[in-house]
Amino acid sequence: MHTVAVLALDTVIPFDLSTPIEVFGRTRLPGGRPGYRVRVCAAAPQTDAGPFTIQAPWGLEGLADADTIIVPGISDVTRAVPEAVLDALREAAADGTRIASICVGTFTLAAAGLLSGLRATTHWLAADRLAECYPDIDVDPDVLYVDNGQILTSAGAAAGLDLCLHLIRRDYGSAVAADAARLSVMPLEREGGQAQFIVAEAPPTPRGSELEPLLLWLEENAKRELTLEDIAGQAGMSTRTLLRRFREQTGSTPLQWLHRTRIRQAQHLLETTGHSVERIAVQVGFGSPTAFRDRFKRVAGVSPQAYRKAFQ
Repeated sequence: MHTVAVLALDTVIPFDLSTPIEVFGRTRLPGGRPGYRVRVCAAAPQTDAGPFTIQAPWGLEGLADADTIIVPGISDVTRAVPEAVLDALREAAADGTRIASICVGTFTLAAAGLLSGLRATTHWLAADRLAECYPDIDVDPDVLYVDNGQILTSAGAAAGLDLCLHLIRRDYGSAVAADAARLSVMPLEREGGQAQFIVAEAPPTPRGSELEPLLLWLEENAKRELTLEDIAGQAGMSTRTLLRRFREQTGSTPLQWLHRTRIRQAQHLLETTGHSVERIAVQVGFGSPTAFRDRFKRVAGVSPQAYRKAFQ
């Protein structure tokens, strides 16, 4: 039987810990046989899990003969991982064990050197920090999980479910995975990636800068069909000067800023109204529904209709 070892480190995130325990523990093969043997392993007799304490039945020795090791996230990614844990993960990887992380568990794999030169993901809020701390990792913040074969990483929280179902499909095929998905009340495959869950915040306005009045004007007039020349005229600058100062003060261009504002407004309308996609496209300033759909999918990772279905 396939053995899955779930590693519980101090300050482990309970949701991340419970996801593989439940999903793999309830997986059944045709005829009703269990598909996995699940064990919880820890580096110490007691593990801090925030609101409760865990007494894991296995120590790090439980990782040695596992077929798959799952590494949940911990609440503080700056916390040093015990060297004994990193050594155990390195030894398991050298032996060919499949190792996967959930949410910010990616940082533990990175600390062990298991992601060097690989593409990986993590919770979108921590993606920039991962890229900064480990520049040799190709960080992709938009996907739900990344499968490199032996080493896998997943995005935040519920993306751990997607990862576990993906592993079940790899091990036993789509039929068994589909049954596991139904038990978890999850689709076997979700449309789009992590980008659809990233809050499209209002672009930051540099307070007190010479562009502040212009940025507020853009926010209020986003639904108009504005050209670069229109924006430059409102600012009283040449287009060349506007582009230079906009880049210096915002790190963006006027039209990129405008598109971000429009998509944020469209997300709000998709969540709170029953207006058609065509009507929303006009309301937020896109010249055509086709252009709106294309831009929305590039930003959010899914179509406007799929976004509405998920969040309305």
